[in-house]
Amino acid sequence: MPELPEVETVKRGLNKVTLHQVIQGGEVLLERTVAHPVSIDGFLAPLAGQAIAQWQRRGKYLLAALTDVHNALPEEPLMAPSGGWLGVHLRMTGQLLWLDPTEPVQKHTRVRLFFETGKELRFVDQRTFGQMWWVPPGIPPEQVMTGLQQLGPEPFSEEFSISYLYNQLQNRQRPIKNALLDQAIVAGIGNIYADEALFLSGIRPQTLCSKINRKKFQQLHGNILTVLAASIEAQGTTFSSFRNVEGVNGNYGRVAWVYGRDGEACRTCGAVIERLRLAGRSAHFCPKCQK
Repeated sequence: MPELPEVETVKRGLNKVTLHQVIQGGEVLLERTVAHPVSIDGFLAPLAGQAIAQWQRRGKYLLAALTDVHNALPEEPLMAPSGGWLGVHLRMTGQLLWLDPTEPVQKHTRVRLFFETGKELRFVDQRTFGQMWWVPPGIPPEQVMTGLQQLGPEPFSEEFSISYLYNQLQNRQRPIKNALLDQAIVAGIGNIYADEALFLSGIRPQTLCSKINRKKFQQLHGNILTVLAASIEAQGTTFSSFRNVEGVNGNYGRVAWVYGRDGEACRTCGAVIERLRLAGRSAHFCPKCQK
């Protein structure tokens, strides 16, 4: 599933190519991709004639502020755009691709949005778990996209401090890996970057939160930011389906410390990277570097 760095990469790419672009119309090829409104016409009709003012990211969600082209100010956060919001969640295999309409329509294309400039934005999703929303003007996105209500602070925000992380987790009787995947604690972290941050912190993924001292939480906090920043710089990780808006793979996977490297040698000590299952999710770690 695309995590914070992948979604941030898509957001930045969309802000480079779609700002001030006016939506002319669209086509929905899989009805259940549209989560709101319930009718396809109710989704497409209000998008027509609206310009993309700015793309924002919240956790793993994408939000496009829609407004009259003359009011589109990409450098300012638009809290109440006149045209409402276009929301997207890529889920496990979703991709947003900025293409020429002459490009063959891929088998797993679910939604197409046509722009006056002759380009189109395609939502491609092999597993079909991805969703799109139109949120009417004057309604907060979280009222319609209810998953937004459950999100904790963003990792790079002031709210996500060392004290916050320590206070949230110090008494929890659950594995630290599972806690980091809890979007109510911190938004956007998934399997890949939880494994990577825990490796850099020398903490095994199955370690109970209550067994970790404040100093280790301080290291973990810093390493979460380090691996997220490094992956954003590398435009995310591609292990299966992730692509940026131009269809290009992310590069972080080439330098990953442990994720996806079970059976291979640790880049630090040479021990064999191991994998285990925690609450149905895989966790990768070095048995020597992580205690």
